[in-house]
Amino acid sequence: MSTSTIATAREVFDLLREDLVAVEQELGRDAASSVSTITEIAEYLREGGGKRIRPSLLLLAAHMLGYAGQGAIRLGAAVEMIHTATLVHDDIIDGADTRRGRPSANTTWGNEKCVLAGDWLYMQAFKVALEERNLRILDLIVSLTQQMVEGELLQIQKLGKAISEAEYYDLIFRKTACLFSVSMRIGAGLADATEAQETCLGAYGRAVGLAFQIVDDVLDLTATEEVLGKPVASDLREGKATLPVIHAIDHGTAMDRKTIQRVLDDRSFENVSRQQIQEILARNGSVEYAMAAADRYAAQSRQALAAVTDSDFKRALLWVPEFVVAREK
Repeated sequence: MSTSTIATAREVFDLLREDLVAVEQELGRDAASSVSTITEIAEYLREGGGKRIRPSLLLLAAHMLGYAGQGAIRLGAAVEMIHTATLVHDDIIDGADTRRGRPSANTTWGNEKCVLAGDWLYMQAFKVALEERNLRILDLIVSLTQQMVEGELLQIQKLGKAISEAEYYDLIFRKTACLFSVSMRIGAGLADATEAQETCLGAYGRAVGLAFQIVDDVLDLTATEEVLGKPVASDLREGKATLPVIHAIDHGTAMDRKTIQRVLDDRSFENVSRQQIQEILARNGSVEYAMAAADRYAAQSRQALAAVTDSDFKRALLWVPEFVVAREK
């Protein structure tokens, strides 16, 4: 594979195929508990699929810096367990009925069992990390979990409010980009990277994570229910103001603001239709504004790797921002 250009999707898949199979096997082992309900819920969540982008980032970072041990597989599974635990808790908090086109776990097992299963997944991730006997990595995971919980609490406090862009970026860093950044930093930690190397990789992860969440928020408003696997504009119905909505509030008419606020207040589309919201976003160029922000963060992520020596793994990391911005679900 030439190192002069960005990798293709096929090249990245070939590069990571064996490692991701191993991560999947590790997840299967880690999800096993003596309590059958935990095993059932964890297995249901694992079978739901997902892009496995966070373990992929960890693996690419570690290998790019010369690490070749099994720790990357185990910790790749750990970051995916943390991600899965947050999804379980999010679905409970949001009262979600579907996740990735399937019934959310809480609709089958109930909120009480699922919140405890999410807690168990967090603790299992800590257990796996502890077995690496690497205090730096453990510190990263502890700080990460605190940030994510704080982000969830902050979001609850701001539900139904027309927040500022600065508040929005703080929220999506805590809830999403922080895990991207820490996945890269864990990969660096496994490879005994220098502080400067870890900082660069962390900056890459942060920028990719911000771009990922912005695109996620755009898709929530523009994609079809069949593609999303959940109702369109779920975020707005739940009282969450995302970047396109914030832009429309800031740049739209007084009636635009009133219409959007009605949905945030009602937590439903009974008095305002989804089509009305989409028309407001289109008239104000709000989707284009958000996608331009995602493109800027994608460019920032590639720039963060400028000082890193060329390799197949670097080429793969340069491909990730393109995938993040161009995806349709």
